[in-house]
Amino acid sequence: MGIVAGLDSSPDFTRIVVCDTDTGAVLRQGYAPHPVEGRPSDVDPQAWLLSLGEAAGGGLLEGVQAIGVSAQQNALVPLDAQGNTVRPALVGADKRAQVAAADLVDALGGREAWAQAVGCVPVAAQPVTKLRWLAKSEPENARRTAVLLQAHDWLVWQLLGRPVRRTTDRGGASGTGYWSAATGAYRPELVELALGHQAMLPEVIGPSDAAGTTPEGLLISAGTGETMAAAFGLGIGLGDAVVSLGASGSVMAVHPEALADQSGMITSLADATGMHLPVVTTLNAVRTLRGTAELLGLPDLESLSELAMKSTPGAHGLVLLPYLEGERTPNLPHTAGTIAGLRRESMKPEHLARAAFEGMLCGLGDALDVLRGRGVDVRRIFLLGQAAELPAVQASAPSLFGAQVVVPQPADYAAIGAARQAAWALGVSQGALDPRTPPVWQGAAAQVLEPGDELPVGQAVRQQFTAVREQTHPGAFRS
Repeated sequence: MGIVAGLDSSPDFTRIVVCDTDTGAVLRQGYAPHPVEGRPSDVDPQAWLLSLGEAAGGGLLEGVQAIGVSAQQNALVPLDAQGNTVRPALVGADKRAQVAAADLVDALGGREAWAQAVGCVPVAAQPVTKLRWLAKSEPENARRTAVLLQAHDWLVWQLLGRPVRRTTDRGGASGTGYWSAATGAYRPELVELALGHQAMLPEVIGPSDAAGTTPEGLLISAGTGETMAAAFGLGIGLGDAVVSLGASGSVMAVHPEALADQSGMITSLADATGMHLPVVTTLNAVRTLRGTAELLGLPDLESLSELAMKSTPGAHGLVLLPYLEGERTPNLPHTAGTIAGLRRESMKPEHLARAAFEGMLCGLGDALDVLRGRGVDVRRIFLLGQAAELPAVQASAPSLFGAQVVVPQPADYAAIGAARQAAWALGVSQGALDPRTPPVWQGAAAQVLEPGDELPVGQAVRQQFTAVREQTHPGAFRS
C-alpha cells in the first residue's frame, strides 16, 4: 500500500514516525521541541505548528500518502466565530481550575450525576472545567468563544487548510467532559453550564474515517488523544490492561462497553478502534519511590531498586501505604502515607526500599481491581514508564498483579498509533481494508514476565497490604 506518517504533539515536543503501511515498520523519524519555555498553562497553538514543521524537515514526509495526528489531551483551544484563537490554548492539569471543578460538580448535583452524564467527574485538567474557569476569570474571552477544539482537532484542521468542517474522534471527545462514551453523543447543555452559552463542537467521526484530504492529495485521518494513540500503537485488545508508571499512576484496559462509575474512580474514555478504555488513576506511583530514595539518602531509583532486592517479598512485615499526596483511588484526598509493621528486625533500609516498591505496585493493584470488579477482563498487563525497567519492579509486578506482565521496549507508541490510524483510513479509502478492522501491525518488542511460582507469595503480600489499608482507612473502597 505504501507509507504513512504518524505525528504525536505532546506537551513538550513533536515526534513524527514514517511507517510501512503493511507491517508498521518505522522507516524514518523526526523530532523537534516546542518553542516554549517550561510547561506553562497557556500556550499559543502556533508553537505546535512550528514544532511540527521543524520535525518534518529534510524531506521526512516525502512519498507519504496519509497522516495521523495524536496530541496531548485536555488542551482546550477556544476559537472565535472567524476561527481565530480567542486566547492561548489552556493546557495540562491547570491548577487554576481546581475551584471551577468543584463548582461544576455541585452545579450538576454531585459526582454521581456527572458519572451518569458523561462517564467521568470533572477535574482541573478537563476542557469542561477550563471552560468554567474561562467564564469566571475571563468573561470577555468566554463571550467571544464560538468554537471549541482540542489540540489534535486543531492540528488536523490546520493541516487540511482550515476547512468549514471541523472534526474530532471518539477518543478525544471522551475526555472533554461534555461527550458521553456510553451514548456516543455530546451533552451541549454541559458546555452551556460551564461556559454560559452554547459553542460549536467538532463532528465526531469514526475510527477509520478520514477527516479530509489536503490540497496536495494527502489523506488526514481522524486523529486522537495521546492515551488512545499509544494504546493503538501498542496493539492492546480485549484482555489487556496498561499500567503507566509516572509520578502518578494510571491503569486502563480495553472493554467492549462504557462503564459508568458512581464513585467517580473510573473515567470512561473511548479508544481509537470503536471500543472503550476505562481508566483508573492513582496520585502516587514513582513519586513514592523518589520520596523513599531521598529519605534513605540514595541518589537515584536504580540504587533504590538495588537496595530493595536485598530484602525479600513482604519486606519483613513492613507495609507502606503510599498516599503521600492524598489519594484518588481510593478517594482519600486529605490523607497521608502510612508505614506499618515496624519491628526491630524490619527497621533496615532494604526493607523500607522493598516496602516502597510493593506499596506502589499494590496501590496500582487496587486500581486494577476496581476495573476487575466491574467485569473488565485482565489477562495481560503492559507496564510503561522508565520505572518499569527497574529490577525491583519486574521482580514483584507479575505476582502482585496476578497476571502476565509485558514490558515493551521504549518507542514512540503514540506516534506509531497515529500512523496505524492513518494506514487504516488510507486502506478503507482504497477499498483494501474493512472499516471495522484495523490493519494488523507487528507487535511491540517486549520482555514478558510470568507470575509463575511466585504467585502465592505475591498474593500474600497483597493481602498484607489490604489488611493494613482496611485497618487504617476502613471501607475506603466502599465509600
